[in-house]
Amino acid sequence: MECWRCPNMAGFAEYEQYDGLGLAALVREKKIAPQELCEEAISRIEKLNPELNAVVTPMFDIGREAVKRNTADGPFAGVPFLLKDLISSFAGVRLTWGCRAYKDYIPDYDSELVKRFKKAGLITLGKTNTPEFGLMGITEPELFGPTRNPWNTERTSGGSSGGSAAAVASGMVPIASGGDGGGSIRIPACYCGLVGLKPTRGRTPTGPKYGRLWQGAAVEHVLTRSVRDSAAMLDATLGDEPGSPYNIKPSERPYSEEINHNPGSLKIAFNTESPLGTGTHESCADAVIKTARLLESLGHNVEEAKPDIDGVKLAHTYFILYFGENAADIKWAEAVLGKKVGRKDFEITTWFFGELGRCYSAGDFVAAIREWDVAARVMGQFHLDYDLYLTPTVAYPAAKIGELMPKSYEEAAMKIFSVLKLGSLAKVSGMVNQIAIKTLAKTPFTQLANFTGQPAMNIPLHWDEDGMPCGVQFMAPFGDEATLFRLAAQLEKAKPWFHRRPSLKV
Repeated sequence: MECWRCPNMAGFAEYEQYDGLGLAALVREKKIAPQELCEEAISRIEKLNPELNAVVTPMFDIGREAVKRNTADGPFAGVPFLLKDLISSFAGVRLTWGCRAYKDYIPDYDSELVKRFKKAGLITLGKTNTPEFGLMGITEPELFGPTRNPWNTERTSGGSSGGSAAAVASGMVPIASGGDGGGSIRIPACYCGLVGLKPTRGRTPTGPKYGRLWQGAAVEHVLTRSVRDSAAMLDATLGDEPGSPYNIKPSERPYSEEINHNPGSLKIAFNTESPLGTGTHESCADAVIKTARLLESLGHNVEEAKPDIDGVKLAHTYFILYFGENAADIKWAEAVLGKKVGRKDFEITTWFFGELGRCYSAGDFVAAIREWDVAARVMGQFHLDYDLYLTPTVAYPAAKIGELMPKSYEEAAMKIFSVLKLGSLAKVSGMVNQIAIKTLAKTPFTQLANFTGQPAMNIPLHWDEDGMPCGVQFMAPFGDEATLFRLAAQLEKAKPWFHRRPSLKV
């Protein structure tokens, strides 16, 4: 067996040829020192981040110290990692939520998920960019500025886990964390050519400060380049904790073993029509059709079908939750920070949505959640006929930076409504429905899995004529990540993507 390679500034050119488990194997076999991996990742972040703006809080010294004293023998021992700057707390490191109000907030505790990341052996080297409170499908917060897509720096990397996606796609690290309350793992995974799983509601921990994130719609996991990294990370982090609102039955065997099993002949429904009736770009629809043909060639039974769900109605309920959670987050900030906050502490969109949240009644909120439960029942029946549901992950290719941000006249209108406290007028005028449709038109396919709690995964099978990633989404029945992993592993072998890299100079 070879001895440790000594850390040096010459770099480890082969770094991006490995996924997280591959790097961990090199460390375990003493073919490379974890210090060298750490320095290589830091070097890549320093070189690439000025262009991409993926990392907003470097933790290089913390990472170096962690490498020195790391005794974890987990599956990712010594592997460089980045943590999304939202929800998950790392003791002693600021947690901004992409928000001015929190720019100097430093938690004194590790979240349960961070504890499990550490136990898995990951070396955290920084926090990644996110839109304020994770509210957007793009990552362009006023606090830190936009994160750019490594495949085309004029385009968005998606959101809200856009910083993490850009970091992994560019080769800074093989794995970065994300959270998904409406597509926030899957959308950036699609735009950046990554594997992005939203696990089943309650599959990963939210403690100790939180329970039902967005009433269970939001769940945290990671973005990766390989299927096996995603599977092994879920093995390392899944399970409830004291006080968890959910206790989800685990798979019969580890997900890292599931990927080695043939999925068999699955019955898969596919659909390319936007649930909002707002259209689907040809490249996104074509990706689904090509995937359907590939599935048929692998022995699966594929047919066009969709569940009987009113997407427009569900979008409206989503925004009732969206506004309500915003109002609660603004109020919560005062308790966390121990001071009064005001309009200037938040982006105008966030503040305006908070005003709208205060205009809905508790009855409105409960009625919205009941509609989610109805959708879950419909999908439960749908999956009696179909093992999986295939759709585009997004309806349109990644937008240009700034394209989806509020226009100046929209910001002016929101300021007027906020100052005059005209939220009730906005509610009854139809403005809310307009906001819902406009906001979700580019990404209307991902929210359903958040409503119902089902697992869903972006698989990066295709690239469009402009050379941009164009993934597809698979949804599985509640609790059935196993089928997703088995199929994803089969597709990864049939149509490999790991070798595809954006043309960035390191």
